[in-house]
Amino acid sequence: MSVLEETVRNLPKQPGVYQYFDDQGRLLYVGKAKNLSARVKSYWRFTPSFHPAPDLGARIARMLSEAESLEYLVVESEADALILENSLIKQLKPKYNILLRDDKTYPYLYLDEGEEFPRFELTRRVVQGKKIRYYGPFPTGARALFDALYFLFPLVQKKGCLRGKKACLFHQIGRCPAPCEGKISPQEYRLGVEAAKEAIHNLPLILQRLEERMQDLARRERFEEAAQVRDQMEAIRGLAIHSEIDLAREEDYDIFAILPGEERGVVVRLFLRQGRIASSSHSFFRHTHLYDPDEAYRQAILDFYGSEAPPTCSTLLLAYDLEGREDLERLLTARLGRRLRILHPKRGPKARLTALAETNAAELLRRQERNDRTPEKQIAELFALPEIPWRIEIFDNSHHMGEAPVGAMVVWNEREWQKDAYRRYRLESRDEYHQMEEMLQRRIKEFETHPPPDLWLLDGGETLRRLAEKLLSQAGVNLPVLAIAKEKLDAKAHRAKGSARDLLHGPMGELRLDPADPRLQWCQRLRDEAHRFAIAYHRRSKRRQDAQVALLEKKGIGPATVKKLLDYFGTFEAIENADHEAISSVAGKKIADKLVFGSFSKQNALN
Repeated sequence: MSVLEETVRNLPKQPGVYQYFDDQGRLLYVGKAKNLSARVKSYWRFTPSFHPAPDLGARIARMLSEAESLEYLVVESEADALILENSLIKQLKPKYNILLRDDKTYPYLYLDEGEEFPRFELTRRVVQGKKIRYYGPFPTGARALFDALYFLFPLVQKKGCLRGKKACLFHQIGRCPAPCEGKISPQEYRLGVEAAKEAIHNLPLILQRLEERMQDLARRERFEEAAQVRDQMEAIRGLAIHSEIDLAREEDYDIFAILPGEERGVVVRLFLRQGRIASSSHSFFRHTHLYDPDEAYRQAILDFYGSEAPPTCSTLLLAYDLEGREDLERLLTARLGRRLRILHPKRGPKARLTALAETNAAELLRRQERNDRTPEKQIAELFALPEIPWRIEIFDNSHHMGEAPVGAMVVWNEREWQKDAYRRYRLESRDEYHQMEEMLQRRIKEFETHPPPDLWLLDGGETLRRLAEKLLSQAGVNLPVLAIAKEKLDAKAHRAKGSARDLLHGPMGELRLDPADPRLQWCQRLRDEAHRFAIAYHRRSKRRQDAQVALLEKKGIGPATVKKLLDYFGTFEAIENADHEAISSVAGKKIADKLVFGSFSKQNALN
């Protein structure tokens, strides 16, 4: 009896998460079960020999043909299994799971109606208060709508205004009713608040008034301000999908539709508030050849309704009859602290809403697939990658003869640089191999909170690429790694695009492309951005280190001793925090006296 068969035969009848691995120990699939024994055994037949069940889908059948071992985790409830499954899929990128990516937290408008003179505010999380009312979410245009409300309606413009005792400039230009001076009663102020609340669900009214404002500014030749209003209008127009569907009731729904395409799929979310579509959002996902609608809808819903999601609706409408809807309802109800229903309408206005979401999903896929010869796709074909790398993390390190070593990670995401995801690393290792190892290990530790991308690209050769593969394998993460090694001319890197004969290294081996090949040039572009970011950080670190060295030299500590201390302690901060005994053992009692009993300190060093 194989180890796999023995594990399957002896699974507990408890809720949990199961993981299939191949003969190299690489994670193939993560699944959840209310009853581990019943669920996993449904994949297999035990007579006349142990083999996969004949009625499985192509995806699961192929996965089981590669499976060599099974591990599982027992949890308290199916709700816990749902959460753990979702977390493991995002962290570990199993080969046969669908990989949805939507880590965004969308902004909401909220109003504390318990205040005497309430104001609208923006938030991305639950705000404490008994009479808080939320509007949204608004994936785009939230700030534009927020600013429009304060421009078009007589509201208290700033939080600090209510603490003052004298009317400010906003009152003089007619945009604040000055409750600070008692010029308006709470009851009269509420009329303006109610008008603003109504306008949130009547975007054409806001757009009409902004259009009038823009035309007035243009007539007075205040063109720069008119252009700002125009941009504000465009942002607000992008909030909603137009619909002729009339529910005839002021109801709130979140509507989800998911469609797989040839290479990518799309998740569309519509947000209906008071019977009108207030906003929408969408995100693309990979692994459409592995598409499983139950898994996809579960992940999309769990990702969107995190523990910090404000309570804006109580009913989800799905364009698919999700299996295990009741279990997901119970989990979300417990997580959000309010009853949440999940429905799959088959007819009537609600069904037309889910159909509208599906129509928009199909249109998004059609637009996306028009641009089919992107560099990402060409690289995927060139290296036979398992999926198109729409999100890529690129790594480089920088130092000067081992001094001030730093690392940098830049991110290419959906055809543009995602600069808010860039990372800098202060490193302690003195050689490039261990610097890269240190940096990649730190990035892997962040996978739980910042899931891995579709591809790693390293500035270096095959040795560093194999290092990255080893670290990922040890972490159980399926992630392809490429490396680009610079051509050397007279022992110096040759970076001229169009003439540099850089080498590409991938799982299939070394690849030499013509210097004019756009695929090579695209990889060079990614590498050079990481190099730029690393060099900029290294120069700042080097300047600071030089200042610290100069400070030590003023204390009579020579360069050789400084090097000895740095080689032992690693950083100036570590030297500063070392005790007298430790410094004495490295550089002698005299040096220890100067450092411990002198005036060398972190504050001085930074100055």
